[in-house]
Amino acid sequence: MRQHPSCPAPNPGEVLEPGRNLQSRRTSAPAVVARMALGVWFLLSVVPIAVAHPIPDVPLRSFFEDDGSAVIKIELDTRCFSQDPEAEPYLFLEEYLLLSEAERDRLRDQAQAYTAKVLQLSFEPGGEARPQWEFEFTTFRGQPLTRADDPVMLTGSWRLEDLSDLTGYQARSLPEAELSLLFLNYYRGDILRGIQVLFPGETSRVLDLSNLAEAETGDPDQNLIEGITAPGNWATFTSFIRSGFVHVVPLGMDHILFVLGLFLLSRRWKPLLLQVTAFTLAHTLTLGLAATGTVQVPASVVEPVIAGSIVVIALENILYPRYTSWRLLVVFVFGLVHGLGFAGALSRLDLPPSALLVGLLGFNLGVELGQLTVIAAGLVLTIWLRDPDRYRKAVVIPGSLAIAAMGAYWMIERVFF
Repeated sequence: MRQHPSCPAPNPGEVLEPGRNLQSRRTSAPAVVARMALGVWFLLSVVPIAVAHPIPDVPLRSFFEDDGSAVIKIELDTRCFSQDPEAEPYLFLEEYLLLSEAERDRLRDQAQAYTAKVLQLSFEPGGEARPQWEFEFTTFRGQPLTRADDPVMLTGSWRLEDLSDLTGYQARSLPEAELSLLFLNYYRGDILRGIQVLFPGETSRVLDLSNLAEAETGDPDQNLIEGITAPGNWATFTSFIRSGFVHVVPLGMDHILFVLGLFLLSRRWKPLLLQVTAFTLAHTLTLGLAATGTVQVPASVVEPVIAGSIVVIALENILYPRYTSWRLLVVFVFGLVHGLGFAGALSRLDLPPSALLVGLLGFNLGVELGQLTVIAAGLVLTIWLRDPDRYRKAVVIPGSLAIAAMGAYWMIERVFF
């Protein structure tokens, strides 16, 4: 049968979508690309200000003794005081030593104001407390500053001499807080089970002060499996699930872009499953090693490499569009680096083995749920575009270019600024 001159012949093997002719196909693709280009421009103008691994949660540590005394400590990153803290560099010891006494006093005043804005403590009976914080400059976990590259923290201490008449204690992360609060309690030096991650607006459980001697602790000498499965650790597990999820969605922008880079290579389940599995195994391994202190790599090395990994994965989608075993190796290696980036949320807590393992399991599960959320979002947003060629031209290429551009921006920023 001869083709009518007014009807253009389809390409060999091409199947037209029901209800669409070839002319509509030709005219719609540029429109899709134009919309994608507009979206890419918007992302490039807005997203590069974000960073992958934001300021870690604020630890609130309360140390109770059997004589009724207590010391409550809060550790603040000086970047918290900025209007855009995630864009601020650490204040390192070498820069701190150049500050005048007036500048140091200003930081102490900012710490007082920030703590009042984000934290509320209360006791039973008595209600809301008015802490008298004394701030000193330390590095993480209240340790003294000794090396030039030690990040400077402000550790506030509030000493209470006699709590014998009090029966309960709890903390509230105020709605104005932008960071989560880690609620950690110790009795005679042993951490109590039931660590909580308090998101803004949330209140902790009430700690029973009248029975601290009978409270379950995270004693590392106890059987590890019993410690993990103890009822008191359930709150720790669920809290860190949420913390891990939030460290991906919405706070882990470069982790999101890396996962989207994996997704853009292929929507077929096998390549996607293999890549995500390799990435998960890799970052789980280094997250555990770094959180336990076995491996320590400076953030000044980890963060630029994470940004570079985004560039490599995105450009591979354009230059080498087919899945290969080489791609799997690249994903695994970069997953090791991403795990080091996540470790900051756990490595500075100084938890005993049972509590740390519970936190690791929960945090990692939260990270995986965050990754699956990103992939699910990608599928939902692109499922309507079934034609492989149109999908590549309208989504894969412009999307990968945008991801590569963002990764390159972050890499330059983290190396030179």
